[in-house]
Amino acid sequence: MDRAQHPEIETLDDFHITLPVREALPNGIPLTIIGAGEQEVVRVDILFAGGRWHQSLRLQAFFTNRMLREGTRRYTSSDIAEKLDYYGSWLELSGSADYGYLTVYSLNKYLAETLEIVESMIKEAAFPEKELQIIVSNNLQQYLINASKVDFLAQRALQRALYGVGHPCGNIVEREDYDGINREVLLDFYKQYYHSGNCHIFLSGKVTDETIRCVTDTFGTPFGQYEQLVAPGQYPIIASPDKRIVIEREDALQSAVKIGCTTITRKHADFSKLQVLLTLFGGYFGSRLMSNIREEKGYTYGISAGILSFPDSGVLEISAETDNRYVELLIQEVYNEIEKLHQDLVSSKELDMVRNYMLGEMCRNYESPFSLADAWITAFTCGLDEQYFSHALTVVKNITAREIQELAQQYLCKETLKEVVAGKKLS
Repeated sequence: MDRAQHPEIETLDDFHITLPVREALPNGIPLTIIGAGEQEVVRVDILFAGGRWHQSLRLQAFFTNRMLREGTRRYTSSDIAEKLDYYGSWLELSGSADYGYLTVYSLNKYLAETLEIVESMIKEAAFPEKELQIIVSNNLQQYLINASKVDFLAQRALQRALYGVGHPCGNIVEREDYDGINREVLLDFYKQYYHSGNCHIFLSGKVTDETIRCVTDTFGTPFGQYEQLVAPGQYPIIASPDKRIVIEREDALQSAVKIGCTTITRKHADFSKLQVLLTLFGGYFGSRLMSNIREEKGYTYGISAGILSFPDSGVLEISAETDNRYVELLIQEVYNEIEKLHQDLVSSKELDMVRNYMLGEMCRNYESPFSLADAWITAFTCGLDEQYFSHALTVVKNITAREIQELAQQYLCKETLKEVVAGKKLS
């Protein structure tokens, strides 16, 4: 082997992504099974269609989900933690714009015991006052810490500017919202959304007949107010007329810069193509923004471009932090790079590099049973069909330099981009 000669680059002609098996529990809960892997481990994802877009008060969905592990009619928070630890299980609670998630990893041999605890958390959540006060206090302290960071302030300001306060994406959490959280508020949300009529379950890992039986025995009968279904509302997008929004913070050592606009959702026919454009533009270490603004100009340690996806839209966002004196220069270089994409075709060498990077990422993202579960959960929550991933592969392999140029002209426009700068005002 000649170690001075790098290995040949192999072209990825095709890859197989395991398709899920769709079933339903006796009570109608959809069950999606991703059977893959040889280890005796299984992951159960339980989704409830009750996220930020469903809440009547800010933070209501977040704290409802977060409090599920803090006590039930049968178990205290300590009991839950000790039992899960004893069985070697791992629990995660999270939420998005439109869903609340409960994810548990379990050894197959202890799945029944683990699900007994999870069942109590979902069906018998107690929302104890003492634990609630502690959780709210801890999260408030984290909020106050975040509120001192320019990146956090700039992100909030950009979303408010793009959507307006009447839209969930622009209706930003404030300090006083933590004071409005109490047990009754969370119980109302819990009763309305955490029931079998509003639930989806994903099983991944080494799924056996016994695994499915355990899930069916635990969640196969109706629970909660299962006939009460509430669809998320429709919200107008009312953007600010201002081109630039400045958030002054006199103690800031650096400024955060966010440049963005609303854009298409994952369901749009151009989405996969737009991801290729944004990867080339600012989506990996060798991107144009990084090569110019970090490597050549030295204005920042890192700059990125990508899409944040929401149920009704996306946000095309360029993000960086820089020394206060480089803010204007950095913004100008972003626009210079956009102009180059408008005017010039991407070289075949650069496009091939982006293709290889994205194809490698696809292989890594779909190689394990749990990353496959993440992919199929994303597909479900975004309303994508089972051909989405193979279609994305085809797009990456076949997109042309001309298409990249046309996409840049359509979606990367200086006139539609808003600029947010959070940091110290320069005299």
